Amino acid sequence: MEISIKPIITEAATKLSEKRNCYTFRVSPEANKYQIKSLIEQVYGVKVLSVNTANMRGKNKSRWTKSGLLRGKTAAWKKAYVTVAAGQTIEFFSNI
Repeated sequence: MEISIKPIITEAATKLSEKRNCYTFRVSPEANKYQIKSLIEQVYGVKVLSVNTANMRGKNKSRWTKSGLLRGKTAAWKKAYVTVAAGQTIEFFSNI
């Protein structure tokens, strides 16, 4: 199983990283905390202290079209809050 990680860069996530040295990622729903920790340490070269996860439910969506009301749902996903050791940072824009 291959797990994927993508950084979440929003105002709230940026405040978390500045205040508590905690970074937010969108990860595969099948990934567990140990897999997330090892992948973050490999990719970014930092010491991970803790990983907290949250399962985000899919939202209901609907729109009106000529043929009537179309209803659907977005996919569920998992969010990971990764706290790194003091003095270490993760640079998301360093390779651009």
